[in-house]
Amino acid sequence: MSLGMLVLFIWRSPQHSVLGSAIVQKETSLSEKTIRYEQRTLAQSEVHILLIPSESRFLVTPALSPHLNTVEEFAQKHRAIAQSAVPKAIAIINGGFFDPNNQKTTSVVVLQGKLVADPRQNERLINNPNLKPYLAKILNRSEFRRYLCGQTVRYDIALHNAPSPTGCQLIDALGGGSQLLPELTLEQEGFVDSANSRDALGSTQPNARTAVGITRDGSIVLVMVAQKPKAPKNSGISLPALADFLKSLGVQKAMNLDGGSSSSLYYNGKSFYGKVDLDGNFIKRPVKSVLLVQEKGIGDSGETVP
Repeated sequence: MSLGMLVLFIWRSPQHSVLGSAIVQKETSLSEKTIRYEQRTLAQSEVHILLIPSESRFLVTPALSPHLNTVEEFAQKHRAIAQSAVPKAIAIINGGFFDPNNQKTTSVVVLQGKLVADPRQNERLINNPNLKPYLAKILNRSEFRRYLCGQTVRYDIALHNAPSPTGCQLIDALGGGSQLLPELTLEQEGFVDSANSRDALGSTQPNARTAVGITRDGSIVLVMVAQKPKAPKNSGISLPALADFLKSLGVQKAMNLDGGSSSSLYYNGKSFYGKVDLDGNFIKRPVKSVLLVQEKGIGDSGETVP
């Protein structure tokens, strides 16, 4: 199959419930195991789904920018250096949380074993008296991890302070939260406090959302849920509903990423955005960090140049 060939089929898993009719999907055929892209129309949203098969020629790694960039700008940057040692980004999805006022991260990012984005260096976060009761947990939220276990790449979702598995080296990590599967940690990581009407993520309200998940066989699922332009105030998906949707795809572990206006996805030369303004126009908000889907280099056992 040639690159970018259009095929008609329905992607199903054993646990998958029927959510729509047959749709057009694109497959990036760089190996026997291909990246699958699917778009689904739900009652309140449009959902963009990428499946990156386990043990394929693709890696999912974080990337960080010193200044805020849209996913399109991240893609342009990686296209510009595609002939160097850095593989071209086939897909990009927005990543961790950040403060748009000072452009500093509020989520951990680890690249090649080095901490390159540290929330403890964000003074607006650390010195905020309203966040002091939550600070310890903010600094120990869930993160999407890539390990190198011998010559095998392995992905996981774990708390920041959790140790690496025996025999595995932590290569990359991207912080987010709340965890969506196997359990929903809205109180612990989203700091939902119903008694005091606190819900910083608007967890139970429909909104544009982004998530990363891992299936039983180690495949990665990236999901970006977009609002409907004709219903900017009441479209999207809640975090509990997003968890249920991911479970229907066969995902066993999943984590919420930055959502709302940050929700965005680039795939195969096209960009999709999740949040719409009151006039129904999609918002192209620049972000601090992303997850990249890249082809491994020849002889690559899992190491890439960020």
